[in-house]
Amino acid sequence: MQNTRLNNLVDVILVRLAQWFANPWRRLSLIMIGLLLGVFLGTAIPTTAGQTANWDVVAAGVLIIFTETVSRIVYSRNKPRGEILEKPSRLSWLTQVINALKIGLTYSMFIEAFKLGS
Repeated sequence: MQNTRLNNLVDVILVRLAQWFANPWRRLSLIMIGLLLGVFLGTAIPTTAGQTANWDVVAAGVLIIFTETVSRIVYSRNKPRGEILEKPSRLSWLTQVINALKIGLTYSMFIEAFKLGS
């Protein structure tokens, strides 16, 4: 890519965000916010989609595609065999937040299923 002012600005912003989230407490708080947002979305999406019965199947399909895509991105890392046991790879903060959102979404969907089953 060409080295434009906009390109430089985006690079500087991403580097500063990465440095800011290098602090473990900020990273943990961002992951917890992602988890709680996933729990909220897992409650809100079935409730709003369930009001009109036409959107239930579409919403379920979109959520399944989202969770499977995030799982594939997070858990399928191509590594040599020796590196797996030596060093755990650190995921970027964005993938950790999206994975936490997926976990909260899945957990909340199970809670909704238990509420409907009782």
